[in-house]
Amino acid sequence: MTTWVALFILALGSMMLVSNDSGMIAGLDVTTFGYGVFLLALLIYLAGGLLCHYGGGAATVARDAVTWLALGLGLVTLYAYKEELTPIATRVVGELLPGTAMTVETSAGDLAEVKIRKRLNGHFTAEVEVNGKPVSMIVDTGASSIVLTPEDARAAGIDVDEMTFRVPVLTANGRTMAARIWLEDVAIGPLDRTRVEALIAQPGALSQSLLGMSFLSRLRSYEFSGDYLTLRG
Repeated sequence: MTTWVALFILALGSMMLVSNDSGMIAGLDVTTFGYGVFLLALLIYLAGGLLCHYGGGAATVARDAVTWLALGLGLVTLYAYKEELTPIATRVVGELLPGTAMTVETSAGDLAEVKIRKRLNGHFTAEVEVNGKPVSMIVDTGASSIVLTPEDARAAGIDVDEMTFRVPVLTANGRTMAARIWLEDVAIGPLDRTRVEALIAQPGALSQSLLGMSFLSRLRSYEFSGDYLTLRG
């Protein structure tokens, strides 16, 4: 049990180190934090071994100590090569979790492109931030604008109850009415646009929010190729 706890602490610490850009975590510089995570995991593991009356003797303890030392050095190495490993980690996450933006660096080093993998249902579904809140949207080039479900709109901090639905729209469920608004901020990975036109669908009219042309048309380009959608900003 203590082995799994120690491994969880190492994994969590590694993710925090890789995703950190400020140089500080929990009030500590990243180097001190990294060593602290490793030492905490090592102490938990060794304490668990002692409590269970480790039967392997000194040789087994020494062998495991070397193993944990190697893991600690690996953690430090991961952080040292953070910049090189981040695109690889993003690509892996994008493959395992379709819809997650896979950031691609340009030759100039700018984060100007993202790739989205098609899901098993045949749709390109993007994980979008609307006013800083995560919203899952189906990419729909046939939609003239972003269309949010009332639930997603509320999650993004929009007061749906005071809206008047006057704009006619055609959905998979037939013709319905929607309310027009302007979103403060819409982002997919590093592609961020402010003041984006959108519609709020009436309750029950839409099963999932749509990422339409009011956002896509403000990108430099977008391209469908096989199982991937590439957005360039």
